[in-house]
Formats: sequence, C-alpha cells, structure tokens
Amino acid sequence: MSANKTFFHGSDIENVAVKYGLNQAEILNFASNVNPLGISQKALQAFNELPQIMATYPDRDYTSLRQHLSSFLSVDKEFITVGNGSTELISLLIELKKPKNAVVIRPTYSEYERELALVGASIIPYYLQEKDDFKLNVADFMSFLPDTTEMVILCNPNNPTSSALLDSSLEEMIAGCKKRGIFLLIDETYMEFAPKEIKSALPFVKAYDNFVVIRGISKFFSSPGLRFGYGITSNQLFLEHLKKFQNPWSLNHVAAFLGEKMLEDVDYIKETKDLIEKERRHINDALVKIANLKYYPSYGNFYLVKLEKPGITASDFFTLAIKESLMIRDCSLMAGLKGEFIRFGILLPTHNQKLLDLLSKTFS
Repeated sequence: MSANKTFFHGSDIENVAVKYGLNQAEILNFASNVNPLGISQKALQAFNELPQIMATYPDRDYTSLRQHLSSFLSVDKEFITVGNGSTELISLLIELKKPKNAVVIRPTYSEYERELALVGASIIPYYLQEKDDFKLNVADFMSFLPDTTEMVILCNPNNPTSSALLDSSLEEMIAGCKKRGIFLLIDETYMEFAPKEIKSALPFVKAYDNFVVIRGISKFFSSPGLRFGYGITSNQLFLEHLKKFQNPWSLNHVAAFLGEKMLEDVDYIKETKDLIEKERRHINDALVKIANLKYYPSYGNFYLVKLEKPGITASDFFTLAIKESLMIRDCSLMAGLKGEFIRFGILLPTHNQKLLDLLSKTFS
C-alpha cells in the first residue's frame, strides 16, 4: 500500500466527490455512521420558528434542554451538562483533568489521543483482541492498568469495532477504577443504536463520581452540523470547573431549541431503533455467506469487516466502491488493526443491499 495514500473521514465527502469526479448528492455515505432517516419530523416542523430563536440568547443554564435530556435519559438533570458537540466536552474534561498517564483502548476514535497529547499526557495503549471479536475483557484490562494510571477512556459501543460490553463487567470496571483513583471518560455516542442487552453507564451515575458519560445528537439524530453534545456525571467538582472554564452560551440557541424537538420525537426514536435492528439482522445474514470476509458482531449502527482475499486491499476496495458512488471507510492503518479492514454504516435497506451486492461480487 502506498505510504502517501489519502485516507478519508466520513465527513470528507466533498473532497471525495472532487477527487473522483462524482456528484456529491449521488454518493451513498457509508463512512459517516449517521442515522439514515435524516432529521426528525418534529425538528423539521419547527423550522419556521428559527428566525425568532436566532434573534435571542439561549438560557445560560439550558434548564429546559437539560430537563428534556433528563426525561430522555432517566437521569437527574443536575447531573447533566451540555456543550458544543461531544468533542468540546471531551476536550474540556481532558484539559481540566490534565492526566499525566492515560490508558486508551485501541482501536478507537482518534480524537481522544489528540486531546491527551495537547495536555502532555503519556498515552498507554491497551489493545482489543481480534480473537475476542474486539470485545473488551474487563478482568484482563483491570490487571493491565499501571499503578500510575490517572484516566481511562472507553468508547462503548466502540468505534470502529462496533463491539460493546454485554454484562455487569461495566460496573466492575467503574468500581475498580474508583478504588484506584482513576477517572473514566465513557463515550456513549452510539449507545442509542445498541440493542437492549448492551449496558450503559448511566444507571451507575448516582453511585459513582469517578466518570463522565459523553453523548451527542450528531449520529442518532442525524444532526452533526448542530454541534450539540452532552455529558452526564455526579462529579460536582468537574461540573463546577466546567461552568468556570466553558464559554457562556457554548451551545447555540438553534441547536438547543431543535435538540428539544428531537428528544420529544418518540416515533422517530422508535423507527430508528427498529430500522437498525432489522437491517443488522439482514446484514448479518448476508455477510456470513460471503467468502474471504470476516465480520465482527455489531452493536452500533456500523460494521467492522476484515478483507481476506489475496490481492485486494482496503484501499483497493475503497476505490472500487467509490466508483459505484458507495463511500466506505478504509480502516487499514488504524492503530490496533492488523490487516485490511473496512468500516461501513447501516443505511436504508435498498442502499445496504447495493453495498452487500458489491461485497458479494468482489469477495465470493
């Protein structure tokens, strides 16, 4: 594989369209992991109110929005804070904690390590194992943690592996870190897509103050442009520090207003969950029949797949797919992945079938 090969993020669709001479509107973006249903109808119906909203400041404390989140999450609103995307909250948390030593579970979202590097943290990687389908072995992980560890970052379900914790080991991890004075950043960006057996950390918020759960509306509510993220924690020191260092009105009024409408849209939420679950079963059934591919159990709204046909790299398949206006993610150079890996999100049924047909044609 060429050392100067260009690797595209899911948000790079404009650059991809230019590079390959494609009509951007015709590209099916399997690389972005965003809800294929688009914006919720309740939010769309409220667009005529935006001129008035844009002419006013949001409430500094986002009281109404935090109450909506409280109802959505079944968590006390006093434990909830909001920000300009989950990325801002991740950045603020790391900047405030300034850990000297942090453990990052690889492969995972690269932004964690970027933020840790900015505060001069020493990054200690722990690698998920392919033989375990990239599922975290909590007992092994806890025994691995160096005594000097000050922070652990966990993405659950994890990006890009789509693996997740399935049992009570999550509380074991939180409690074990609490005992050792370790703070946890738990990124649950994809939790709303997960089946019911996946464990969220939210039920443990009141009992443990050594972690923050980070979520947002970019993926599940198909609104990355609004930059609306939120955090949940019972750690009052962190919440006080956040108020002190976070810019006032960090979340704009349009995002706060439309966010409330999205959280109220129970029909949209149910339709999304039903669609992802149905398509997950369909994709599982299709992938298992394709030779020269290895796929891993998916608990998010996307799949990690290893390409095992000699002579076809992840880069090759990216090029093959984009020529069909199908944009997937080449993951072959992600830290912790040895081999040729791709990731693709779950889109609408007819779109998913186009990619499945291409995978079958290429690898069977």
